[in-house]
Amino acid sequence: MSTDQDATAPFDAALRALALADDPTTLFGPVPEGGGTPPPAATAEYRRLARLVHPDRAPAGRSAEAAVAFTRLTESWSRYRDLVEGDLGLADLTLATREHTYHVRRGSGPLARGDVADLHEVRYKDGGAWHEAVLKLPRSHRDNDLLMAETTALRRIREEGHERYRAFHPELVEQIRHRDAATGVERRGNVLRRLRGFHSLADVRRAYPDGIDPRDAAWMWRRLLVAVGDASRAGVVHGAVVPEHVLIHPELHGLVLIDWCYSVTFHAARTAPHIPAMVAHRKDLYPPEVIDRKPAVPATDVFMATRCVEYVTAGRLPRRLRAFARGCRLPAPERRPSDGLALLDELDEALEREFGPRRFRPFHVPEAS
Repeated sequence: MSTDQDATAPFDAALRALALADDPTTLFGPVPEGGGTPPPAATAEYRRLARLVHPDRAPAGRSAEAAVAFTRLTESWSRYRDLVEGDLGLADLTLATREHTYHVRRGSGPLARGDVADLHEVRYKDGGAWHEAVLKLPRSHRDNDLLMAETTALRRIREEGHERYRAFHPELVEQIRHRDAATGVERRGNVLRRLRGFHSLADVRRAYPDGIDPRDAAWMWRRLLVAVGDASRAGVVHGAVVPEHVLIHPELHGLVLIDWCYSVTFHAARTAPHIPAMVAHRKDLYPPEVIDRKPAVPATDVFMATRCVEYVTAGRLPRRLRAFARGCRLPAPERRPSDGLALLDELDEALEREFGPRRFRPFHVPEAS
């Protein structure tokens, strides 16, 4: 005669297997050489586990456990298929550090391509839960110094910046070293928390070629000044505040200033070195001190943040805001405002005089056709 314990034993065994499997190959077997499609044995094992932990078939009173296990199973199967269909060896898709093991999703190529680096989707386990992130890896080892500059900047802002402003900057998980097995070349990469639902100001301008309403640009302007102001108080100049590096979340009115590879740091009463390079197709947005390779200062970022707002509004700023913008992009850096946070009150005053009391305005970025 079977007992309740006998009936739940396969279910419990499946839960244990899923809980202990840090890598999908632990569940479904090795990835076949050359990629292709999942082997029949792997597919059969996935289906067997799915039958055991499906919430509709769970033992009495254990549907909640089954739902968690079923989610973990489907995620593991998705990662396994990515490994197989990506046509790359497992060693190329798993990066291990002292802190984490990252599973790189490269089946469909990079998530995005930046000026010097590619972004790849990765997942890693921390505290028993899976997290999404992006791995930023330079295409050439000659740009390792730029990735290291980003690491320095983000760590410094995290340590010296204000906690209330953390959402305006990317969250660094860790820096990694990746050595190419074939060439021995080592590249430095940064793992960053994944952002979803964001669009760059370049995307916004493409969606609104005639420029957005300045009332919609107001919250973007304020948040951008906070991002550069908090960084400057932490001793960091971003140095590349261009539309591609300013991400906004339309529905939540969020903003994140990304790509700190061109950043430089400074200390009290000392200027920073010059910005190491410029984004070639955005030279018209840079202040004279960057073009002339002179030392960068916090006013450098104020200038570029202002140019981003002018870019996304495409000449639609009203008179008061045009005057405010002119003051923020004077040619001489010593004549410009240098503290984005201190500048907020002046901007708010100009906005209120122009548009009245602040009100929430829904904003939408249509999908590219």
